[in-house]
Amino acid sequence: MVWPLLRLACAFACLICVTEVSAQTADTPALEPSSPASRQSLDDAWWTGPMLANSASTLPQGHWLIEPYLYDVHSSRADSYGSRAYVLYGLTDRLSVGVIPVIGFNTGGGGPNSSHILLGDFSVQAQYRLTQFEPGSWVPTTAIEIQETLPTGAYDRLGSNPNNGLGSGVYATTLQFNAQTYFWMPNGRILRMRLNLAQTVSGHADVDGVSVYGTGRDFHGRARPGNAFNVDLAWEYSLVRSWVLALDLTYAHSNSTHVSGYDMTNINGLSYPTPFRASSGSQSAFGVAPAIEYNWSPNIGVLLGTRVIFGGRRVTTTVTPAVALNMVF
Repeated sequence: MVWPLLRLACAFACLICVTEVSAQTADTPALEPSSPASRQSLDDAWWTGPMLANSASTLPQGHWLIEPYLYDVHSSRADSYGSRAYVLYGLTDRLSVGVIPVIGFNTGGGGPNSSHILLGDFSVQAQYRLTQFEPGSWVPTTAIEIQETLPTGAYDRLGSNPNNGLGSGVYATTLQFNAQTYFWMPNGRILRMRLNLAQTVSGHADVDGVSVYGTGRDFHGRARPGNAFNVDLAWEYSLVRSWVLALDLTYAHSNSTHVSGYDMTNINGLSYPTPFRASSGSQSAFGVAPAIEYNWSPNIGVLLGTRVIFGGRRVTTTVTPAVALNMVF
């Protein structure tokens, strides 16, 4: 799955190069409108960021970004209410580090609601900026991001309530390439574009009893989630300085999750181990996330949007309304 990452990264770079060459052929400065007087300045455009795509920029040294999300992952049978917060710090001008705590509460799914607010898997991340966009240049801002997800959320030994599971039980490493660039539309307004390409490799989890992997109370074994590949292409259009329209288009593919072990079967009062093996099959799905942003200043803004995952191969259709507050200081 590394090759798709490289191919898509090259395709994005080629797209920007073609745009640059076409603009120069028309004797027009790259990425700018034909009338320089109507050109919106970068300082006049305030951004919160689209709903899903990560920025390729890094924080200035010594600055913080805090962005909590509130959301509801809604399907036809269940709701998962949650909060995910990005807490990032500019270690240097090129290197940002941070953590992503997650909490949630599950309802529906054929069982009782979560017994309390749950702690999900905790993530740490670092992002190193490679290049920086400059007006008139075809070179986008690019960065490499690495994220490690830690198995801090409950995932097995859930007893009679599977909705008390919000973790995966595995360590997962995500390597991601982020790119961001700007285009000036014919009316002079700015269109910001982002591309994220991510590959996630997961370890395995020892599983006992009822778990998020659908095992029963007498199961003992292990689960290994499949590796995953994600693409996110996003645009933000600056209507005026404070108001922005945003749109994410996503594609996700994950390999099959394998569960193996044994169940204890009671026969004539005696317990016998019965081998158990299951595979979920690979999953693929497309998604869209329109949103609107309002920014009080260059450093604080709010986003309201909805992510829709269209039911694809072994994937349930979900609708996720969300609100986020973005603060940089």
